[in-house]
Amino acid sequence: MAVIGERMASQTKASKIKKLTALPGVGAATAKKLVDAKLDSVSKVAAAGASKLVKAGIKAAIAKKIVSAAKGADKASSTTKAVASKAKAAAKQAPAKAKATASKAKAAAKQAPAKAKATASKAKAAAKQAASSAKNLAKSDKPKTDKSSTAKSKKIGPSPKTPLSKMAWFKNLKK
Repeated sequence: MAVIGERMASQTKASKIKKLTALPGVGAATAKKLVDAKLDSVSKVAAAGASKLVKAGIKAAIAKKIVSAAKGADKASSTTKAVASKAKAAAKQAPAKAKATASKAKAAAKQAPAKAKATASKAKAAAKQAASSAKNLAKSDKPKTDKSSTAKSKKIGPSPKTPLSKMAWFKNLKK
């Protein structure tokens, strides 16, 4: 059983080495040094800094480049994880939002007949009122007089039926 455990440990060590070799400036030997120093992930290398990499046996100039690359890769990885988690949360919320929208549509559909009925009753009341006002107008006995015709009837002077002999101007002519 010890052989199986050693083989599994070497496989995990090999996979960690493989992940670290993805960083620029890190080969198999450098990755092995990092794993032996317990800096077995990109985020651990980024957090460690150049001084810990130098203690692990890596030259200072190369350690700075590795740390810089590890920080960039770690930042990209964390951004990707954040976006993935937001997408997952949105995917979980989508059915609930769809259900809420469907319930709103259902409620609006239920209210539509009531709104139509209310509108119809308002129209019916308006029609009744118009009919009653038309009846009231028809019932009124007083004919409407035109303003222009009333102005003509208030003429000053004798009416057309008055004989000439009764008119004042004619009486003055006789004298």
